[in-house]
Amino acid sequence: MESKRQVTVEPSRLQGEAYSALPREAAALNGHKPQVMDAERFHDASERILASIGKVIDGKADAAKLALTVLLAQGHLLLEDVPGVGKTLLAKTLARTVDCTVSRIQFTPDLLPSDVTGVSIYNQSSRQFEFRPGAVFANIVIGDEINRASAKTQSALLECMEEHQVTVDGHSYQLGLPFMVVATQNPIEMEGTYPLPEAQRDRFMARISMGYPDRDAEIEMLETHQAASPLIKVTPVVTAADVAAMIAAVQQVYVSTAIKEYTVAIGRATRESARLRLGASPRSLLQLLRAAKATAALDGRDFVLPDDVVDVAESVLAHRIILDRKAASSGDTPQTVLRGILASLPVAQEPPGAWRRDKQSA
Repeated sequence: MESKRQVTVEPSRLQGEAYSALPREAAALNGHKPQVMDAERFHDASERILASIGKVIDGKADAAKLALTVLLAQGHLLLEDVPGVGKTLLAKTLARTVDCTVSRIQFTPDLLPSDVTGVSIYNQSSRQFEFRPGAVFANIVIGDEINRASAKTQSALLECMEEHQVTVDGHSYQLGLPFMVVATQNPIEMEGTYPLPEAQRDRFMARISMGYPDRDAEIEMLETHQAASPLIKVTPVVTAADVAAMIAAVQQVYVSTAIKEYTVAIGRATRESARLRLGASPRSLLQLLRAAKATAALDGRDFVLPDDVVDVAESVLAHRIILDRKAASSGDTPQTVLRGILASLPVAQEPPGAWRRDKQSA
């Protein structure tokens, strides 16, 4: 029997319809490989997205850029902060700037895995079981207060976040492109919550702590948000095809051997640190490099610099590492440990232009 608990979900266009299993190679947009967006169009599209977010989220340009970075790097975003600082508003604004399918799930203790992934039901007329997609079948999935749901429901996201597919009753259903999970949680109030396991946290490419806005931004918010939410006026500024083309452009960004060695050195340093009980996983290093490529593309370059890796290292790695008890008791945080590692690691010296792709060998 189909669950009735999905009352807090804003459905995407696929929900409530029979869905057929797709082959793995159908993950591209409408079954076609996206075209690579040229640099000028990429810059214009990214500026439109950031400007649209900036009209709603006051004084959080860095958070908006990081959210866009994660989207273009094909990652997932965890917004973790105290209530009332705009976590859900940022997630909804990012989703509305793109003309694609969006689902919002309010995670609650009684939410079931089938509410997220979907369920097979028996069709009396056709005498066959048909798959009814859950809320995860959308381009952007907003999971509000994800730690309010049980670990059983949280685990329903593991496969779709890592493999971009859902398996129900032995059948795999491919998710579309782009696909991004934006989850929020409150790290302060722990009553009635289920902390995210490490396997779940490791699937989020980056974590953002919004923080309180500055004085001028709060005054601006009081002037513009008191009558109605500016989110109402947000309209799509790019299409899903545009985002897929931007993702394809990010994938073409060149990474030199020295940058790869530097990235691996960061990961190994976290595993060897006496102040850490758990260091960065190989998956996290791959996502760190993808985020650095997206950062380079947003800065107008087709190659990665060491600064690109450093810029996103804290957001990508801090939520994945675990402090040693002695370090935690002495007042250290994952952020301070990472900053110390980044400050101590030498960056390979390269001759001018070595970071760029060798055009003759490309």
